[in-house]
Amino acid sequence: MAESKPVAAITGVGPGLGAALARRFAQGGYAVAINARRADYLRSLAEEIRATGGHVLEVPADMGDRTQVEAAFQSIREQLGSPELLLYNAGSGIMGTITDITPEQYETIWRVNGFGSFLSAKEVAPDMIARGRGTMLFTGATAGVKAGARSVAFGPAKFAMRGLVQSLARDLGPKGIHVGWINVDGFIDIPGRDVPQFTAEDMLKPEAIAETYWHVAHQDRSAWTTELEVRPFKEKF
Repeated sequence: MAESKPVAAITGVGPGLGAALARRFAQGGYAVAINARRADYLRSLAEEIRATGGHVLEVPADMGDRTQVEAAFQSIREQLGSPELLLYNAGSGIMGTITDITPEQYETIWRVNGFGSFLSAKEVAPDMIARGRGTMLFTGATAGVKAGARSVAFGPAKFAMRGLVQSLARDLGPKGIHVGWINVDGFIDIPGRDVPQFTAEDMLKPEAIAETYWHVAHQDRSAWTTELEVRPFKEKF
């Protein structure tokens, strides 16, 4: 149990934003529980964080699977303690039109974005309510504000997550729990990622986004942010 450290549960940890969030909050004094489906990547990142003095727990699980989500959060509570912070970053999706996306793909994308975010919030909410404090931040996308022609699955899934966040903010805010949606509007500069005609300057730096999450997670409750967006300075909007 990391009794001397607040616990942050971070889902959807990959080499881009997820890893940047894990590093930033571990550096900031949190015991971080990092989740992804790839156990091998989690091991590598956990070793890196431990080497710099961080406290980390690997929690491989599919956030779209109720049984795995419940088991993951049970493990976090048993080994680290009850999370004071949830960073729900799981939520990638396949892009395509109505003629491209299969029903199976649609359901999978919805499960990770809409259902998984609900399950995760449900896991951490009771203890946050009992303490009278806590923070839940969810990674959004522009598709959750305006869905493009090829967002026939991703758009509705992100709309579902955004609707959940709006409801949670109204319910839990008066109980001392800060709930927010962060719209990442643009391509993230993930190591090894090649976006045609894009340079690093055209994309969002994961570490810069993580700083925004850190700031929002530590706002005074007299001036909480419930929705914001981050984008590269060159992005059209």
